[in-house]
Amino acid sequence: IGKAFVRGFKLTSGALASSVSHDHHNIVCVGTNDEDMSIAVNAVADMQGGFAAAENGKVIGRLPLPVCGLMSPDPVDKVIAAADRINEIARSLGSDMAAPFMSLSFISLPTVPDLGLTDMGLVDVLEHRIIELEVST
Repeated sequence: IGKAFVRGFKLTSGALASSVSHDHHNIVCVGTNDEDMSIAVNAVADMQGGFAAAENGKVIGRLPLPVCGLMSPDPVDKVIAAADRINEIARSLGSDMAAPFMSLSFISLPTVPDLGLTDMGLVDVLEHRIIELEVST
């Protein structure tokens, strides 16, 4: 499991998880606490791919993407409506991004400068090395 601290999502509670994570499409998650992150990740796994949001120990939104964890067999209008709903749920958790799940999908892309989060850890793309996380108090 790769771990890192990210900013910009501005979540005040809960967690967001997605199986759309370029280029490897492992599940990627951001959140304010371990419990909600675990619940969101497990919801994505249970759907065999997609987007999930969790808060206070419960799944509060989901968009199943069961075709390779990237696509839905549903009609496009239904998928668009579900995407709009889950993005609105993300905003209710504090995110002010127009498309938070799209932003989440690129956190894990280890080919764009400067940093990428992979299953091996946080990668310094330019130096081709794993960055160890440190928290100083």
